[in-house]
Amino acid sequence: MQTYLETTKDFYKEAALKPDVGLCCTTTPIWQLPGLKIPVIMQQMNYGCGSTVHPRDLVNEPTVMYVGVGGGMELLQFSYFSRKKAGVIGIDVVDEMLEASRKNFIEAEEQNSWFKSEFVELKKGDALNLPVADNSVDVAAQNCLFNIFKTEDLKQALAEMYRVLKPRGRLVMSDPVCDNFISDELRNDERLRAACLSGSIPLKDYIRMITDVGFGTVEIRAKRPYRLLSPQHYNTQKMIYIESVEVCAIKDPMPDDGPCVFTGKTAIYYGNEEFFDDNKGHTLLQNQPLAVCDKTAGALAQLGKKDIFISDSTYFYDGGGCC
Repeated sequence: MQTYLETTKDFYKEAALKPDVGLCCTTTPIWQLPGLKIPVIMQQMNYGCGSTVHPRDLVNEPTVMYVGVGGGMELLQFSYFSRKKAGVIGIDVVDEMLEASRKNFIEAEEQNSWFKSEFVELKKGDALNLPVADNSVDVAAQNCLFNIFKTEDLKQALAEMYRVLKPRGRLVMSDPVCDNFISDELRNDERLRAACLSGSIPLKDYIRMITDVGFGTVEIRAKRPYRLLSPQHYNTQKMIYIESVEVCAIKDPMPDDGPCVFTGKTAIYYGNEEFFDDNKGHTLLQNQPLAVCDKTAGALAQLGKKDIFISDSTYFYDGGGCC
């Protein structure tokens, strides 16, 4: 009997041989960078639900590993920031997808004078057993792949990402998440799971699995509408709303009091003093917003001070703040 991972492999073999423009959808704009031209075929094969390319992660020509190459669009974008031989490592288990990317890179060379195919090293490999050495990459990324995995495989895939990252390295991901109930019948539909429609888990569980493998800092960079599973089209009695989330997990040492998870909360002190110091390393200047992780937000709230405002999570965090 074919496993769900074999079904997924066949699904993306089809998508490699015949580009499926509607397979995934994202409202994240494609980066417009000086001198960067992305071939149309790469855009048609952009099987992601967000973006994993963030310039602030990509300073000093990092070594980047990307799992699930698609048509090579994000590999090309990463190469823009890491213009060295094998600066970007693309890994995929589907031979046809690797071959499609190789062809697309030839077209990218014709359209971009700065780009060379040798900037990208394509490797056949499995996300559950990455063909990459321990502590060897600065940035690891995947886009709309890990939501396909069932729980034990997802744990293994995250552990593999942690293994290959250097200390302080960054795991950048985009995946669908869902807080609505999804029936076992839908979750066990292998084609729906392969299409990134029925494998989504709640965001809190997704974050917990990331921190359980050892990541000390997690940033929620964006959360956007993704798909609906409606009763008139799917075997569900209630509408299922799915969102896509962009996350960066940093291989920081785990704090003694647990991970720092940023979900877009902000603290503002509006008392009569120039600042408030909680004596735990956090100083709030009068009426100046400070991004805080959920742990710090909770600790400040427990102080019971009436002159500290804590915002709700915006699910958008772009650096700075308490940690």
